[in-house]
Amino acid sequence: MPSLRLGYKASAEQFPPRRLLDLAVAAERAGFDSVWTSDHFQPWRHTGGHAPNALVWLGAAAQATSRVTLGTSVLTPSFRYNPAVVAQAFATLGCLAPGRVILGVGTGESMNEVPTGVAWPEQSERFARLRESVQLIGQLWREEFVNFEGAHYRTHDATIYDRPDEPVPIYIAASGPAAARLAGRIADGFICTSGKGAELYTETLLPALAEGAAKAGRDAAGMDRMIEMKVSFDTDLERAMEDTKVWAALALPGEMKVGVHDPRQMEILARHAEPYAHKRWLVSADPEEHVDQVATYLGYGFTHLVFHFPGEDQESAIARYGETILPRLRERFG
Repeated sequence: MPSLRLGYKASAEQFPPRRLLDLAVAAERAGFDSVWTSDHFQPWRHTGGHAPNALVWLGAAAQATSRVTLGTSVLTPSFRYNPAVVAQAFATLGCLAPGRVILGVGTGESMNEVPTGVAWPEQSERFARLRESVQLIGQLWREEFVNFEGAHYRTHDATIYDRPDEPVPIYIAASGPAAARLAGRIADGFICTSGKGAELYTETLLPALAEGAAKAGRDAAGMDRMIEMKVSFDTDLERAMEDTKVWAALALPGEMKVGVHDPRQMEILARHAEPYAHKRWLVSADPEEHVDQVATYLGYGFTHLVFHFPGEDQESAIARYGETILPRLRERFG
């Protein structure tokens, strides 16, 4: 069983690159174990939105920090990025921060691909592209002069010349059973997000992860099972509730969001979700209550919790967690 890890979500949709880098450094100083950034070409809202390039930012974060694990939650290696270029980029990151880099991947969102000229395909093709991308990236990290002939990608005598001694771990994100089974079969770890109902985790995602692992002769109990925790913890409960409204788009049904490529349209849709935006977050002003809220997900079987704070004052949120919540979690759960 992997040991408990507690991470910070450096949300690239919320802050410009320099501020985001300062927050990553603050999270390391506050005692977080990992820092994860989103990889968006466009943000989930236009007003006050940001979208710094994740690969460039991770290079800076690798030099600005010394201890925390750095990863993407998540990057899509199958449309605007060629998977061979992703393999090269993360091999370089692995050389810059040995043992501290994780490539988290997913099937993507139209918001980040359509504006670059991508024709947005059905989920079945997105899934097939993800599976093939992970296969190619792994092969490029293990072999030289790779000639790959897939349904979607090809390489001809391709070699990644600068690689870390140990390959960068690959985590696969899943919101449904097929991707969870894929993670169990071929990935080093698994990623999902909180706030969607206990049954999704206990009856669908984690069992599918275990099923996929078993079919590949692996044990899912040894995999890092990561979940992004949407948390709003503040001494002022009203402020904690209010902070979640800026992320109201998260409370929209998945089928409503997946095909939206314009941040302005997403912002309009999100306004209708503001009254119940807090339902996707763990909101509290009491430390013990909040630890109990978080502990629910540990009970489901997750081992790596990455905390996403909604408000503008991230420095205070990081400090509160470092002083009040992280020690309680480690004392109770190791």
